[in-house]
Amino acid sequence: MAMKRRSFVGGLAIGLVAAGLSACGGGDDSWGGGSGGGDEPVDLDAKRVGAMEDYGVGKTFVASEPLEIDMLYRDHPGYPMNEEWLYFTTTKERNNVTFAMTTAPLSDYEQRRSLLVGAGDAPSVIPVTYPGQESQYVSSGVILPVSDYLDLLPNFQQKVADWGLEAEIDSLRQEDGKFYLLPGLLESARPDYTVALRMDVLEELGLSEPATWDEFRETLQAIKDAKGGSYVFSDRWQGEALMQVAAPAFGTVAGWGLGASTWDPEAQQFVFPAATAEYKALVEYFAGLVADGLMDPESFTQDDDAAHQKLGQEASYAISTNFQEIAVSRTTLDTTLGAGEYTLAKIRQPSGPAGDIFGGRRLQSGVMLSSSIADKDTFVAIMQWIDWAYYSDEGREFGKWGVEGTTFTRDADGTRQLADNVNWLGLNGDAPDDLRVDYGMMNGVFLLEHGSSDELVRTLIPEEEVAWQELMADKFLIDPPPPAPMDEGEQEQAGLYQTALTDYAKQNTLAFITGQRDLSEWDAYVTELEGQNMTTYIDLVNGAYQRYQENNG
Repeated sequence: MAMKRRSFVGGLAIGLVAAGLSACGGGDDSWGGGSGGGDEPVDLDAKRVGAMEDYGVGKTFVASEPLEIDMLYRDHPGYPMNEEWLYFTTTKERNNVTFAMTTAPLSDYEQRRSLLVGAGDAPSVIPVTYPGQESQYVSSGVILPVSDYLDLLPNFQQKVADWGLEAEIDSLRQEDGKFYLLPGLLESARPDYTVALRMDVLEELGLSEPATWDEFRETLQAIKDAKGGSYVFSDRWQGEALMQVAAPAFGTVAGWGLGASTWDPEAQQFVFPAATAEYKALVEYFAGLVADGLMDPESFTQDDDAAHQKLGQEASYAISTNFQEIAVSRTTLDTTLGAGEYTLAKIRQPSGPAGDIFGGRRLQSGVMLSSSIADKDTFVAIMQWIDWAYYSDEGREFGKWGVEGTTFTRDADGTRQLADNVNWLGLNGDAPDDLRVDYGMMNGVFLLEHGSSDELVRTLIPEEEVAWQELMADKFLIDPPPPAPMDEGEQEQAGLYQTALTDYAKQNTLAFITGQRDLSEWDAYVTELEGQNMTTYIDLVNGAYQRYQENNG
């Protein structure tokens, strides 16, 4: 079930779908090419070595002659690359495709990628690139304007159209109206983080799961009244996840999600989020929890082990979590209370003053392409493989589950089951083989966003997590912001301001919440942001937005 769209006032992003966009490269899609200028797409007649003549949606890509694809590979220490992986052997046998890998360790991947791309020495295919990371390379011409070649990507086009992702794709556009990243696509935004509560304590006290942030406060107060203690909520991740989760319901962004600009749909301009009334209301809420002894002020400075220790000792009854990390908290409670002596579960993200809002995004880490790929006589074939591997139903299932009969089986009703000898994150926990380590599946280099479709995303996760995601499915989803691409000089100038602004905002957010700075000084804080070049930066962003609208609107 797809989340509903909502536009609302208060510093959150709303997308603008560009009208009258036309495809480049000979395709007939109605949205892909952009209306900006730039170089014309290359002539493809001499670029079809290895390509299929009848490739399209529903077709397995099989290169018409052996095809080697040069790729930058992010080597994860948890599943180091193995040339004997089933992913590679199957791709060679079925698709007639092999790889020439340039490897970079996970710890150094972004720096290595930047050096290679910036020098024009990167391989053709550059996975694990998040939206926005491509912008710095556009002006130099070293990466491909992929929107010029969408006719070579029928599965990508189909997913964008079927899932209504046009506005999200438009948010990727650069000054020339084109986009330079093939992103990971999600049919629905994929929620994960929230607060976990001791549900057995709620049941003991006759309390319901809180549906709003005000009810969350009341729940904490009721637990404190019954259990005593100096606080009942001690958090992990220095409060960054918590603030990110709560912020959309207050009409803003915060925590890990805090950026230097967000779109205000009422004012039709970008603003600095941490200076808005909505952000102040968010800060006041958590400052109130701390002041009332409901939330541990050390939540915003302590390490995760300390938070887990307090949870295990019942000095707290709530902690931020996600579907993998809740197992860590349960292990702690198993040790102190005993397995079966408690119930810890994720709550549906509470609603707030701005409504029942979820701040997720449907574009995720994807693939950037070197501009030199268009010079290859195998260019069309490589694009067809990319489209099949990352965006076709068959390719996405392969990247996640592997090969039917080897790594998984399929029940009569179509339900997939891991093979008896295959384990994934504790599913088939006693099985000797690991889906990633031993077979190369579930690898972010070859699989975008756990399969993208709701059906695939909700496989290989516990039933408990599937049920929680279904609870989240009817929340309103924030629209993406309109494009505001900057030229190279503006990017350099903006970079001088962004870090200083967000760092100063986070420092003062901490001070306000923990009581080190009184909220009566909020106006003074906003004035101090002016001293950090807030207005100059926001003027730069809004100038880029206005220019884009004039040239491409």
